[in-house]
Amino acid sequence: MKIIRTGPLQVNTLIVPLVRNSVLIIDPACCDFSSDSQVVIDFLKKNSLVPVAIILTHGHFDHISGLPILKKSFPNIPIAIHSADSAMIGKNSAAVQQDALFRMGFDEFLPFVTNLPDPEFFLEDGKSLADTFSGVFTDSDIISGLKKWQILYTPGHTEGSCCLYNEEDLLLISGDTLFYRSWGRTDLPGGSESKMKKSLARLFEEIDDNALVYPGHDHAAFKMEENY
Repeated sequence: MKIIRTGPLQVNTLIVPLVRNSVLIIDPACCDFSSDSQVVIDFLKKNSLVPVAIILTHGHFDHISGLPILKKSFPNIPIAIHSADSAMIGKNSAAVQQDALFRMGFDEFLPFVTNLPDPEFFLEDGKSLADTFSGVFTDSDIISGLKKWQILYTPGHTEGSCCLYNEEDLLLISGDTLFYRSWGRTDLPGGSESKMKKSLARLFEEIDDNALVYPGHDHAAFKMEENY
């Protein structure tokens, strides 16, 4: 798992290996605003990696601003997000993003989350990424790699926040739901303190203590048990 910190808030953009040279891109934030628009593409090219899908753990502005540059370089790459956050990207993204940006005094970033690519697939609780992209891939090895990743719907930070859990390899991609000895904020539009508490309780119940957690920001990776 490669961490590339991108965007104005230093998102942990993850390059997740599947099989051979195929990878997933999680939460790309690279853009001209932060002068890192090419950093993910350069890493992929340097290591001869082929991205097969972009997964968004949620739709906040700091996790999605890399979509245009990646779609330009890889026009056929599919994008998946939970349906509850799907309006945060796509052609009308600016109308949804502006509330949070204005509240944070960061409205200068609005042009970088305007008219984003549309989502093509939707993450659903309890399904695997192979289910999400059913019919897209014919390579059985890629499909097997996608099957390892289960989707956990964990609202609280946003209404559509999700985590990805690979039980076989003991890996959890937690987005902004769970940080190292902390958790994501709930005071922005779509956030809910009560839902966050339920989502955290679910993670502590269902995720193996020894699983390595890769959050959306800051320290990574840490063992799940370090949060108890």
